[in-house]
Amino acid sequence: MLAASHILALNVGASKLVLAEFAIRSGCAPVLMNYGIGELGIEPDNETDSTAYVVVALRDLLRNSGLKAAPLLMTLSGQAVFPRFVKLPPVSREKIQQMIQYEAEQNVPFPIADLVWDYQLIGDASGGEQNAMIVAVKSENVTEITDCVQAAGLEPEVVDVAPMALYNCVRYNYPDVDGCTMVVDIGARSTNLVFMEAGRFFSRCIPVAGNAITQELAKSFQISFKEAEDLKCECAFVALGGVYSAGDDERVDRISKVVRNVITRLHAEISRSINFYRSQQGGGLPARVFLTGGSSVIPHMDTFFREKLQVDIQYLNPFNQVGLGPRLNAEQVGRDAFMLGEVVGLALRRSLKCPVEINLMPPALARRRTFRRRLPYFGLAAAGIALTLGTWSIYANHTLKLYQSQEQDVNARLKLLQDEQGRLTKIQGEFKVERVKAEGLRSVIEQRVRWIRILEAVSECLYDGMWITEVGPIRNDNGEVSRIRLVGRGWGDKMRTIEERTKQEGHPATAVELLRDRLKGHAVFTDDVTIQSFREPEKYLSEFTIEAALDSANL
Repeated sequence: MLAASHILALNVGASKLVLAEFAIRSGCAPVLMNYGIGELGIEPDNETDSTAYVVVALRDLLRNSGLKAAPLLMTLSGQAVFPRFVKLPPVSREKIQQMIQYEAEQNVPFPIADLVWDYQLIGDASGGEQNAMIVAVKSENVTEITDCVQAAGLEPEVVDVAPMALYNCVRYNYPDVDGCTMVVDIGARSTNLVFMEAGRFFSRCIPVAGNAITQELAKSFQISFKEAEDLKCECAFVALGGVYSAGDDERVDRISKVVRNVITRLHAEISRSINFYRSQQGGGLPARVFLTGGSSVIPHMDTFFREKLQVDIQYLNPFNQVGLGPRLNAEQVGRDAFMLGEVVGLALRRSLKCPVEINLMPPALARRRTFRRRLPYFGLAAAGIALTLGTWSIYANHTLKLYQSQEQDVNARLKLLQDEQGRLTKIQGEFKVERVKAEGLRSVIEQRVRWIRILEAVSECLYDGMWITEVGPIRNDNGEVSRIRLVGRGWGDKMRTIEERTKQEGHPATAVELLRDRLKGHAVFTDDVTIQSFREPEKYLSEFTIEAALDSANL
């Protein structure tokens, strides 16, 4: 672990940035020295690239809060990552990495080459199976955020995930809780659920949170998103079905009912997640719930969930075991505590061994950091190389004369080989010319043979009394002869004789139709044979035109 007296911890949310400075001593709890909370000012329906907002907000936060550049740990939103929980059979440690790689490729819905991913073994394998958590994010998404951080003048060292940072925060600040504990982190765009129980960890992201309330208020009151957000911050609370009344203020009562409708949807999703955790992960029913996140402080939120879930509901205090610097206002920190759980979890990564340590650092950024750390060693290596080169230069001076004499012999041999190469090149050129001629002749011969086969096939199919007056090629879009046109004639009496005979055999057809069928049945032609025209200019003479597609495989 790199030693540093101060570090910065950054949590990038959907609507806010939280940047905090901690004093770090190895093996001790971090101490919060300073922090700032900045607004991004992005509306959910705004399709503008958000990176510029992040850079501007981060720069303003650094400038206004007085925070200075330091080693930075940051989080990604739980909505941006793909957590997968898998069970591994009992295998040796050497094979764990291979199995994790395979599970990652099978469980993440994107090519593994397009992802940044990491994993964490959860619990122990005493029961035979080893539980593992795989966390992946699309490379372009994490690079986009780290590029914003670098553009603001900071250099990330760890890229964690918000639910994992919260897990570390709760585990450290509430070491004595037993049974199943659930953290409900209600943010702006999504709600993160974190389950912890006897070393077990599970998280799920629900796309219902504060912005959903704001959007419903905007729709209900026919106002803009910004106005609805101000209205939510000023008047919103969770209606409790008669337990709390807004009095005669119909507007506030209407707002509270909108809020309750959205939170009821959230409760339904939480209940489904609890059932999934119990059935698929073998977990227990939550014995307590910690509320946190920017939207969790809406009045009566804790009362609503206490009634619905029938468990103990508390607001998460990330400073139970984490100290505050002397210049901080404890009351103000208490009011902002619901926004600081993630940054506390990040700070713990630098001072203590944490239960979950995920790092989704983009490979390109990791390589640059590794290169910078190795620069001093490169200097020493360069000095060693210079010394080695000096030694070799002395040796080279002694061997130069020997090489010069050998060079003369080599040059003489090289000249002979170059002369031979010139003659060989000339012969190769002549060979190419002759080969082109031969190819042309072969093509002409193949075409002639092809037409001979076609004409023989037509002749074989003609009935007695029929003859062909014209054979014409039909070319496709590539210029190749793919069909032929046959113009022919037949004696009327001969053709009628053919038709009478086939009629007696139970196959009535005209002589031209019989010719068409013969062509279809011949190996040279395909089934695509059509009669284009048929007429009898004289009683004794018939004329016809047929087009037939060629079967190139048999030519």
